[in-house]
Amino acid sequence: MPQMDGFEVCRRLRQWSQIPIIMLSARGDEKDKVKCLDLGADDYIVKPFGTSELIARISAVLRRTKTADVSPAVSVITSGDLVINFAKRQVTRAGLEMKLTPTEYALLQELALNSGKVLTHTHLLYRIWGPEYREEREYLHVFVRRLRSKLEPDPKNPRYIITVSSVGYQFTDSG
Repeated sequence: MPQMDGFEVCRRLRQWSQIPIIMLSARGDEKDKVKCLDLGADDYIVKPFGTSELIARISAVLRRTKTADVSPAVSVITSGDLVINFAKRQVTRAGLEMKLTPTEYALLQELALNSGKVLTHTHLLYRIWGPEYREEREYLHVFVRRLRSKLEPDPKNPRYIITVSSVGYQFTDSG
């Protein structure tokens, strides 16, 4: 792109919009994927790719966005100063609203609605990204890190989203 690169476009879009973003790039290096996901992209596809793969990934992102719009039976979860209001699709910490992407919200919702349970990497990848993402653990790690940076008082010592080494993650409401 002549004026700015895709990283900058993604960063600027995330400043004002939560629209799903799928990055298409010739850059297949893991650090580029992680950087893009850290900037707010919901998925990253390396060229060349097949039409079927692109359609499947678009469907997965749309499925996550649609799923995030469905209110669960529990309407509010409160843990310390963190409040997740599913009816309003709103997350606040210490009274301040946290802006989450559709994928971040879907991941937090899955974790919070299963509070106290250890959810495996495979389970979370399947539920949030779909069956074609079972081996994409870096996606999960990036999105957990993004959630922690937004929700945790001290992201390096998380209270809400706990890592269960070599297994997965657990949401704890004892914050």
